[in-house]
Amino acid sequence: MTVSRKNGSLFIDDVCVEQVAARFGTPVYIYSWNQIADRFTALRNALSKLDSLICYSVKANSNLAILHRLAKLGAGFDIVSGGELERVLKVGGNPATVVFSGVGKSVEDIDFGIKAGIYCFNVESTSELFRIEDRARLLQKVAPVSIRINPNVDAGTHPYISTGLNENKFGVPEQMAF
Repeated sequence: MTVSRKNGSLFIDDVCVEQVAARFGTPVYIYSWNQIADRFTALRNALSKLDSLICYSVKANSNLAILHRLAKLGAGFDIVSGGELERVLKVGGNPATVVFSGVGKSVEDIDFGIKAGIYCFNVESTSELFRIEDRARLLQKVAPVSIRINPNVDAGTHPYISTGLNENKFGVPEQMAF
């Protein structure tokens, strides 16, 4: 990303910020596609010797133009809802590169993911694992899963953002996973 001043005006990647603000109003988000693409490419190159899938978190930014361009670069997508899966499919994203995470997967979301042929569901609890298994059996499909393990480790974070303790809703307790 290049930030510069020309004749007193601020530019991001040769785009005049004042002109963007005049056209779209403020506040406004301005994204640098060059920066996004460069960072993705650098990460892909760093992992090139590994069998890896780089997934962009759709909840971080579900802008269709960005999702479309990331899909063209070969990115996978991390989603937390059926609506996010719809967005990925709408821009031409490959469902076989989609990872479905999150604790709030509805039966409809699970069915949509199974029918679309996503890469896998990140399972947050044993009840969710059984729900996915039931839905896959009903649809006569295989539903690949990965299991998020809660290691019951206190990372010393604020209680509102804690995710690794037994009292948190994220992940299957370690003793149940093994």
